[in-house]
Amino acid sequence: MDLKQLEYFVHVAELGSFTKAAALLSVAQPALSRQVRSLEVELKQTLLLRNGRGVSPTEAGKRLLAHGRGILQQVERARAELEDVKGAPVGRVAIGVPPSVGKMLTVPLVAAFQARLPRAALGIVEGLTTYVTEWLLTGRVDLALLYNPVPSPALDIIPLLEEQLYLIGAAPRTAARRSGVRLRELPQYPLIIPSRPNAFRMQVETVLANLGLKAHVALEIDGVPAILDLVHQGYGHAVLPLNAVRADNLRRTFDARPIVEPRLRTVLALAISAQRPTTPLVRRTLELIKQLGPGLLRAPDGPPARRRGPR
Repeated sequence: MDLKQLEYFVHVAELGSFTKAAALLSVAQPALSRQVRSLEVELKQTLLLRNGRGVSPTEAGKRLLAHGRGILQQVERARAELEDVKGAPVGRVAIGVPPSVGKMLTVPLVAAFQARLPRAALGIVEGLTTYVTEWLLTGRVDLALLYNPVPSPALDIIPLLEEQLYLIGAAPRTAARRSGVRLRELPQYPLIIPSRPNAFRMQVETVLANLGLKAHVALEIDGVPAILDLVHQGYGHAVLPLNAVRADNLRRTFDARPIVEPRLRTVLALAISAQRPTTPLVRRTLELIKQLGPGLLRAPDGPPARRRGPR
């Protein structure tokens, strides 16, 4: 399998168009088509479905696309690691982060990264922990911030900080101070929560099951911004750390009550693949996040009655 063919295929599949991919790669479209067709002949598989609107990957194409991204990124890492021998770290490092973390961390991390590693490039991708873990394992990202990562021989995990979990509701009508919510009381609240195996979903269901209780799941929504939209409109409650509210782009008011007796806490950890070499650039980026992360992400504990997003 030729790396150039693989690169061409990945670009065509991601862009959904030979024309767009040819323009991006500065390659004549007939030559691009021939290279992708040669790859299909070699693999004895149809990888792309051609139609009047462009192309879309077949089932085989989807599988090759997932592998192809990781292979091309691994080749790029190898080149970068060899370049490291010449001096300061170079290349590109990609980080996967949950949405609540990305909002708080992105700008300070980019500023510090560019100041300390001027010859390197940084990419940040947001997604729920389930998706970010998959991206890490397939090589789409080099390191990740994960909530409650499940121990695995495929991952090296470094705990970064603990966060208190809160029951997030619509803004109260009065500013009266409200107490925390006892863990046993949680089933009384209709929850808007991601589908399994989301980290918060699994944690809530596990601790309630240990008490012989079951969560009242009103809606399954796989996206923190959409969850907060529904919570704000009064469709239910969410179980999230305060950083999720602090990251709300619309700066709305929510009712945030800590889950207590016992306090429900979640672990945010750094993770890298145990199956790929760790480049000097990845190691430097890890150290940078360990230095910056706790100070930027640690939200104030306590039982606030109302919590706003950033002003």
